[in-house]
Amino acid sequence: MSIKKYDVTIIGGGHNGLVAATYLAKAGKSVVILEANPEIGGATQSVKAFPDFDAHLSRYSYLISLLPDKIVADLGLSFTCVSREVSSYTPYGDKGLYVSRKWDEKTAASFNELDPTGQEGQAWQDFYAEVAEFAQRIAPTLLEPLKTRSELKNEINLPEIWEYLIENPIGDEINKRFDNDVVKGVVLTDALIGTFASAFDIQANICFLYHLMGNGTGEWKVPVGGMGALVKELIRVATESGVEIKVNSKVNSVISNDLGVTVETVSGDMYESDYLLSNAAPQVLAKLRGKPQPESLDGSQMKINILLKRLPKLKSGIDPRLAFAGTFHANESFSQLEQTFMDAQAGLMPANMPIEMYCHTLSDPSILGTDLQEAGYHTLTLFGLHTPASLFDADNDAAREMALASALSSVNECLAEPIQDVIAAMEVKTPLDIEEAIALPRGNIFHKDLSMPFREDATEPSWGVETDDPRIYICGAGAMRGGGVSGIPGHNAAMAVLSNN
Repeated sequence: MSIKKYDVTIIGGGHNGLVAATYLAKAGKSVVILEANPEIGGATQSVKAFPDFDAHLSRYSYLISLLPDKIVADLGLSFTCVSREVSSYTPYGDKGLYVSRKWDEKTAASFNELDPTGQEGQAWQDFYAEVAEFAQRIAPTLLEPLKTRSELKNEINLPEIWEYLIENPIGDEINKRFDNDVVKGVVLTDALIGTFASAFDIQANICFLYHLMGNGTGEWKVPVGGMGALVKELIRVATESGVEIKVNSKVNSVISNDLGVTVETVSGDMYESDYLLSNAAPQVLAKLRGKPQPESLDGSQMKINILLKRLPKLKSGIDPRLAFAGTFHANESFSQLEQTFMDAQAGLMPANMPIEMYCHTLSDPSILGTDLQEAGYHTLTLFGLHTPASLFDADNDAAREMALASALSSVNECLAEPIQDVIAAMEVKTPLDIEEAIALPRGNIFHKDLSMPFREDATEPSWGVETDDPRIYICGAGAMRGGGVSGIPGHNAAMAVLSNN
């Protein structure tokens, strides 16, 4: 069988692979993407999850914060995101804490109802003003070669904020700044999504950083048309730049030597190139190379995609169009999150799962057909926290049912009617389901443990994408400064290759 030759072969057609391919092709490189599945997009694709309904859901990833405007401009992406006016809503008792994206009178009143002294509201504003200043200074560095710890600390020049975001457990700072358990929990959730960690683990700090530093604002926006719209645009610019895309091309082996890298697919096709970029998880790449697989944290999130006949009513009486427009928190106080983490460590499924939800269609109804829009249907995306893959190992099907019951119980605590009464269709994905569907080891949506966005002092210069082989780079979420729908590791892997030529 003939061997097809390219300058660069990319394993995996997720958004990062497409970003890397387009940068390289625009620089004159011949590039081929090998995608194992019939569709391009990986975790960012949109699908018609429920055959009986004209609804195209982003199944595994939902909102965009980390995708730099520079990448959008460089690649010529015609792609729109809209802001959510509501940041979050958190029920407590028969009331709820409402937080707008920008501090306003409604938010102030909600904080004052929770804490009439005004201290919690002021602490919130002070804390997030500091985080925003840090984000503005660190964001531009994400598309540059990695700075050392000392270099980045000096460049950001916010030593006190650096200490609590980078050096000391974020849980300590949250406890120092805030008194109310509910408020502390709302802050903590950004440090935990997808990460199985205590508030007092540094891994939680890294997750917090990734959620708050996107584009220097940390704002999570709704992609119009769902994640599939981003994938379509990335495919367009890639193919227009000359990238070849091969679907149903699962890679079977990777062999590298001084002459180049040879990739063989399961079907027997052979590809030879000067460089290989892997959009697959580092563990998958290691297996393809016949190397020991690195260990990493379990994936730790339930993903439940729901189609609603209408939005449910809440016990607090708030308009559900406000409550579900931002991120809706339930059973996510600081103490509940810590206790659930300890229970899960001990092998116990949460009885009342900490969850958060949001409704894409309140910001962008275009993912629904006209009939569903007119009938008042909505999507609801639910994340369950502290549900590591280990809880599902013994019996994934039975554990999935138990986890679903726990998640819906948490939802119903906040509602004036059972959520089951308004569900038209639903799908439930455990970490093991996610691993099977899109090859994320142990269902870890970040591929591996997230890493700080710098290299340690006295280490070799790096883009954060290098492997032990000078011809092989990681261009996916498993790179340093990977994780999230960002395109950052795709950009950085392309720059690493181009810097060699």
